[in-house]
Amino acid sequence: MTRAFDRMAEAYDRWYETPEGRALFDAELQCLRSLRGEGRGRWLEVGVGTGRFARSLGIAEGIDPAPRMLEIAASRGIRVHEGSAERLPFAAGSFDGVLMALTLCFVANAARALRECRRVLRPEGRLLLGTLPADGRWGREYVEKGSRGHSVWALGHLRTAAEIVELCQHAGFALIDAASTLFWSPGEEPQPRVEKGVVSNAGFLGFLFERSASQSSSGRGLEGDG
Repeated sequence: MTRAFDRMAEAYDRWYETPEGRALFDAELQCLRSLRGEGRGRWLEVGVGTGRFARSLGIAEGIDPAPRMLEIAASRGIRVHEGSAERLPFAAGSFDGVLMALTLCFVANAARALRECRRVLRPEGRLLLGTLPADGRWGREYVEKGSRGHSVWALGHLRTAAEIVELCQHAGFALIDAASTLFWSPGEEPQPRVEKGVVSNAGFLGFLFERSASQSSSGRGLEGDG
């Protein structure tokens, strides 16, 4: 998978300059920004890619297994580290916050990656996670593209909101906030807005978790979903 992302690094990054890419990125960024708040302290983006989210959210460090992706991220001023989400090369308690934007669906072992995120977080550290739910407007489209061998989405594994929250809770995180965006379908005119909570059929979800004292936490769940 690393070689695949290395080969497509330039094309992947250029896609964000297309009208569709810009609209999706702007909406997703607004969603994540609404949850992160001031985001004080030392933050790391796991799966930093070409660094667009990290730079826009003021996150100074990022890690990714794809060297060419990291070169582009470094050109955006990100301090980069080469490595995998499942084995983060940092001491326990190194960070106040971890961002995973569209990363969880591309890691080989999501449960292990989340446990590593928890390990490198300080007590009460935050995990900010952005994802495309499998049953959302855009998730269904990407799952279909993946089944037809799309260069990116054939590599991914999308999950529903409930599956993502359960996975994070088992890794030792408690859900404290959520937000939703991408309320238009592929091919439609963008309708940029962010709504609080998990809204049914939204194309993109942001989750803010807190590192729990124990390895496994039931959290507060998804009560109040739209």
